[in-house]
Amino acid sequence: MDIIVMLAQGFMHLFQTGAKTFISWMKDIVPVVLLLMVAMNTLIQLVGDKRINRLAMASSKNPLLRYLVLPLVGSFMLGNPMALSLGRFLPEKYKPSYYASGAYFCHTSNGLFPHINPGELFIWLGIATGIEKLGLNTADLAVRYFLVGLVMNFFSGWITDFTTKMVEKQQNIKLKSDVKLNH
Repeated sequence: MDIIVMLAQGFMHLFQTGAKTFISWMKDIVPVVLLLMVAMNTLIQLVGDKRINRLAMASSKNPLLRYLVLPLVGSFMLGNPMALSLGRFLPEKYKPSYYASGAYFCHTSNGLFPHINPGELFIWLGIATGIEKLGLNTADLAVRYFLVGLVMNFFSGWITDFTTKMVEKQQNIKLKSDVKLNH
């Protein structure tokens, strides 16, 4: 009988822990994301749709801007997941590639900029603990991870451009290459 009680208690503890995590998100993460969305939309309204469209068109013409600079700035300024929302200003044909690059950047910058993706900080801290036990410098690792991430995230976006073109051809569709605001 004791085993059944222990299993029931463990089962309930699982859901109690989940509920505590959910409440902590409602107090910490959700308000931050909501306020970032309000700030971004306010900034867009202040700057103006036409200027944002011009910036998106300028970014869409150069893969370095599209998959290196825009995700870096977006991730640093907005964090994950708001950085991904900048892709809405790009033409449809570049949105999958921007997402690929931007999503990866939110992971590879955690060592230097933990505010970008605090939900995954435990991964970085776990790796950093192992590095420290080896007597190595975690700052060196963070910089290397960031630099390699920049290169690999760019390639992720660029390669996704090629795969998107292959899917367009296979599906006999053509994604729009002009910028349209969806709000």
